[in-house]
Amino acid sequence: MADSKIVKSWPDSLMPDLRLPDIQMPKIGPNPLVVSVEANYASEFHKRLVKWINDFDATLDQQHEVGVRLVSFGQTVVFHLNDIGYWNPSLIRFEGVMEDGSPVELIQHVSQISVLLMKLPRNDPSKAKRKIGFITEEEKTKGDS
Repeated sequence: MADSKIVKSWPDSLMPDLRLPDIQMPKIGPNPLVVSVEANYASEFHKRLVKWINDFDATLDQQHEVGVRLVSFGQTVVFHLNDIGYWNPSLIRFEGVMEDGSPVELIQHVSQISVLLMKLPRNDPSKAKRKIGFITEEEKTKGDS
């Protein structure tokens, strides 16, 4: 048998550098198609509606609150607006009460939204006014009791 040498370890100077170089990937902006689609989600309509409604409410005194007149039913439907919700991608929900206190809820496709905001006397001026669209779970629980 010929002389054979078994190398048990490589000297550091002979070890190859196996580290990967630190490469910075370019930042890629948002996809314009995704941005366009998301801009038409009900959640985006909801944000805009809530802002407009709260801006309108800010112009009212403490004896009045935001009312809604639906303008697409052929008859006049007016109610006190309590809350707005949404379900992506395309449904908006308006919740409130009629003058007689009966609850009302309108679910509408975002393409059909057509509401007239109006000033209505508050149903219960003894309670503090609150912003539309921003109700906490605690407020919901208190309202149920």
